Formats: sequence, structure tokens, C-alpha cells
Amino acid sequence: MQIDHPDPPPPGGGPVEANSASATALTPEEMARYSRHLILPEVGEQGQLKLKSARVLCIGAGGLGAPLMMYLAAAGVGTLGLVDFDVVEASNLQRQVIHGTNDIGRSKLDSAEDSLKAINPNVNIVKFPARLNSENALEIFKDFDIIADGTDNFPTRYLVNDACVLSGKPNAYASIFRFEGQASVFGTKEGPCYRCLYPEPPPPGLVPSCAEGGVLGILPGLLGIIQATEVIKLILAAGEPLVGRLLLVDALAMRFRELKLHKNPDCPVCGTHPTITKLIDYEQFCGLPSKAAAPAAMVNGIPQMHVEELKRRRDAGEELFLLDVREPYEFAIAQMGGHLIPLNDLPKRVRELNPEREIVVHCKMGGRSQKAAEFLAQNGFQKIHNLAGGILAWSEKVDPKVPKY
Repeated sequence: MQIDHPDPPPPGGGPVEANSASATALTPEEMARYSRHLILPEVGEQGQLKLKSARVLCIGAGGLGAPLMMYLAAAGVGTLGLVDFDVVEASNLQRQVIHGTNDIGRSKLDSAEDSLKAINPNVNIVKFPARLNSENALEIFKDFDIIADGTDNFPTRYLVNDACVLSGKPNAYASIFRFEGQASVFGTKEGPCYRCLYPEPPPPGLVPSCAEGGVLGILPGLLGIIQATEVIKLILAAGEPLVGRLLLVDALAMRFRELKLHKNPDCPVCGTHPTITKLIDYEQFCGLPSKAAAPAAMVNGIPQMHVEELKRRRDAGEELFLLDVREPYEFAIAQMGGHLIPLNDLPKRVRELNPEREIVVHCKMGGRSQKAAEFLAQNGFQKIHNLAGGILAWSEKVDPKVPKY
């Protein structure tokens, strides 16, 4: 993969409803609704009819998906497919503006559908309440013209990319982290794919998710609108889509940079002689345990304790020392007891811990606590466990009164 810039970028189920949109003519109501489009020479009535007949699949009804879907619906895209399996949580509302406070606990698909219908009752909604995977992706993709990737994890990004290339669908891509984002259009015949830019995923745990590292709530709105813009340009065949270009956004500095990308002839999926001709196990490809596999008992020599076992042992009165390696502001939001030493402070505060005690280390999701447990093991602590899934798993499986964040 060649980049003409010295700086690197920053780090199933079936459809619930499907309707076919007629694109033979605009109704008087549509003429009034889209009047500002109709007076644009680049759109006009014919362009609006293209939007009306278009079928766009949005992967994820979260931070990126919210503005993406809302503006596509408002623009008059005839059919929107929505893929998501999650429910609305209070922590979503800071950025996922398609959902409201009254939607907490509802399916994100149902909440999003209500919002989109309120914006534009003419839009047809096709809901896929499923986790996208190698078994259902191609079947879901087949009836759509453009795929918009609003996912937040590497296995699904590679899955979406490969499914787009194999099915010949363009991929309007964006990703976000903290105050930075990036966007491009992958998978066209003339341009590169996501694998051309990132041939290999980062090692597991190296790049924290937004749930671990945080994200400015406005940022997915900015990047999601860029995605929607690219989708509309692709439908209209207008302007210059981000094919062969990676747009980098720094929201703190409010700077936009662009990197030129080139198609890699040796790319295993879109190259001259592809070696990936069917969808693979993307969890395994990214170095993660398969969701179908049994939970690991050991990771890098550290025993993994699951929340059910921790509850059983605490209820039995066993003396376990619970070490919380999150940040103080996280501890203030949600906690399950224990001694707080943030991960970065652990080397200078390790003497606060008794190496003779049995210690269970936890964080939000299990990544930071694994690093802490490995550090302690290297420093002579022998009775160490990592709490798999962290406090989120505790909230989901043991005590729902503990807030998620």
C-alpha cells in the first residue's frame, strides 16, 4: 500500500420489513419536500429519483449510524437497511442522537426506525436484528447498492470490507476515536479497499475501543455526515467521492488532512490474484477468541475469573482482594467495591498490595486489568486473576444496578 504523504493515519437474521420504492415520478408532496434539491443542477428531478430508488445498508445504529441514517432519510434515499443487535443505553445518548431518553432499553433498530419515519415517512426501512457475521453478510448485502460501515471494531470492519469487495458494493467508511476520525470510500473497482490501507489488524488490546478510550460526542456526528455525503455523491454520480483518498479529521484543532491511497495489486481480497475468495473467521484473523469458543481459562499465563465465579466466591465469604485499575472518574460512575489503583499508577503503588493475598483485578472490560495482572505476575504476585469482561460483565450478568458507561 503506497501513501503519498509522510504522516501515517491515526491509529443473522433476515429482514423484518422490506418495501420497494417506486421511482417513476415524484409526488407533489415529494416535490415540495425536496425542493431545495430540485433547484440544484447537480441533483434536479432525475437525481432525486435516483435517491428515491437507491437502497443503502447502514451497519450499526450508533454514533456514526445516527447522523448517517438521519441525513440519508431526510435526503430522500428510498430504502435504508439497518443492521444492529443492541439496545439503547444511557451512555449512548451523548452521541447517538437518533435515540432519546425514553428509548433507553429499547431495540436500537426500533428506536431508529421511529426517528427516521418521523423525519421522512416516505423512507422504507429494512431491519436486520442480528450481529453481522461471515454466515449472513453476503445474504444481507445482496439487495443493497451501497454499504455504509459505522462499526466500532476491527473484525467487523474487515468483514464489511471483504463482503463489499466480494459482492461488488462500494463501502462508505468512517471510524472515530476520542477527538480524531477518518473517512474514505473503499471497494470500488478503480480504488483501494480497507485491506490495501491496513493489511493486518493491530494486536488485540493495542487500540482501545471508544468504550474504553472515550469519544467526543460531536465527532461521530461530523464523520457520519461525511459518510452520508459520500453515499449521496455515489448515488448521484456527482462530485469527487473519497475513492483513493483518506480524509483525516482532528476535531480539537479543527483540521482536515487528506492522504492519497493506491490500490495494492497484491491485496489478498481486491488485488490482481486474490487469495481471499470467501468470508473467513474475522475474530480469529484479528487475534480474538471466536464468540463460539469456550471462554479461555488462561490468557498469557493469567487465570481468567468470570463474574459468576466471583459472585459465588464472594457470597461464600471467601477473602478475595478486588483491585480496580480504572480511573477515578470511572470509579465515581460505577463500582463494585475494591481498592482503586489506576493502571498507570500501579508501578509506583504496588507496595500497597500484599503478594500473599488472592487478588482479582478488574477494569471496565478486561483489557487494562489483564495488563495489570501481567505486571503483578512479573513482580512476584502468584495469586492473581483477571476478571473477564470487567465491570460491564458484572452489570450484565450479576448486578444490573451497577451503571454501564
